Amino acid sequence: MSVCIFTCIFCVCVRYSISVTVGPPENVWVTPGEGSLIIRFSSPFDIPASLATFVYYVHYWEKAGIQKVKGPFRSNSVVLNDLKPLREYCLQVKAHLVWTYYNNISRPGHLSNISCYETTMDATTKLQQVIIIAVGIFLLLSALAGACFFLVLKYKGLIKYWFHSPPSIPSQIEEYLKDPSQPILEALDKDTSPTDDAWDSVSIVSLPDKEQEDVPQSTLTQDSGPVCQPVGQEL
Repeated sequence: MSVCIFTCIFCVCVRYSISVTVGPPENVWVTPGEGSLIIRFSSPFDIPASLATFVYYVHYWEKAGIQKVKGPFRSNSVVLNDLKPLREYCLQVKAHLVWTYYNNISRPGHLSNISCYETTMDATTKLQQVIIIAVGIFLLLSALAGACFFLVLKYKGLIKYWFHSPPSIPSQIEEYLKDPSQPILEALDKDTSPTDDAWDSVSIVSLPDKEQEDVPQSTLTQDSGPVCQPVGQEL
């Protein structure tokens, strides 16, 4: 009798467990990787492994893309590989309760909340990005250098005018402008070299044509007196 009661109680317990509602996995934690997503989670509830176990399915898709399903997994850690780098992916995790004690009867559970994550770039993508940035900087600098060279050729006169030093004022005039009481004319006379107004002596000899032929040139030069005439005056 007691065995029968135990059996009936056991049967009621089993029927209730088979019809139990399986919720979504809890504590879903996602770590983005290089073209991958590492997913960790915990089971919806605890159950003896001798009666049943959980298997998991991951529903994932690229944002605004087609949904894919990966599984089943018996582990609480799943890695989604072969994903595109620097892309945003959304995912949901679903648990199935499998009764190993009763011919592997499966009871599907509910999906977890939608969560989206962006994958990181791998080494190849990093290298491509570095090359693209370097080429872009080189082209930009080349364009700037070409534009500067064109502007220099076009506005050469204006640039030369801008960078040309202004004419300087003589120091005497600058001092006079600072102090008009100074005798500027006397200062200019002192600075003027006395050799500027020097006169050179020129000897001019004038004789008739016949006498000029008979008299030696040296004698004419000795007998003639010096005549002073300013330099540059036409004889």
